[in-house]
Amino acid sequence: MADMDLFDVMYHCRAMRKLDSKPVPEELLIKLIDAANQAPSGSNMQGGRWLVVRDPAVKQELATLNRQGVEAYIGPMKDNPGSLPHQDEDKRRRMMYSVLWQMEHMHEIPALVIACMDFGVKVDDNMAARGGGSIWPGIQNLLLAARALGLGAAPTTLALGNREAVAKTLNLPDTMSAFCLIPVGYPLGNFGPVTRKPTTEIMRFDRWS
Repeated sequence: MADMDLFDVMYHCRAMRKLDSKPVPEELLIKLIDAANQAPSGSNMQGGRWLVVRDPAVKQELATLNRQGVEAYIGPMKDNPGSLPHQDEDKRRRMMYSVLWQMEHMHEIPALVIACMDFGVKVDDNMAARGGGSIWPGIQNLLLAARALGLGAAPTTLALGNREAVAKTLNLPDTMSAFCLIPVGYPLGNFGPVTRKPTTEIMRFDRWS
């Protein structure tokens, strides 16, 4: 783990949804947020704000919101996950089951990180839609830092569909909006290389052909 270079981390940063309930040391959680804070933001406004939720009652409220989002999203696919050219039915079913496992156990995961943006003025839908470009680089930094530290993590937005309920749960001011929830903990599965489409399929020079 200590000897991983940047490319090792990137090429082995799998989405880890099944996480142990044992606590993550506070110093590691702070280290994750510090890494996220190094990412660039539009006009260097540095509006990213990070909540690390450990309180059982708040985690339970977020888990309830996540359940609502997961059931609405996965419900139609539960018995027939389908397949993709790069992902067969069995692999998609395993991924779906890991999402469902996380839904059932989210309240037990030691830390739920909420990536937010503070816009300085009351947030409207247009503002929230434009703000992602300034928070997602920080989210990726956090995911890579978690992998380098041997922690599991995977981003989700399914818990955040009801913006008013999320704001009430997290006591967010009306200048802030939540963009992503990242459960963090020690993985119950094994790290390994990610599976991605080949570069020859997704890249062209100059013009698409």
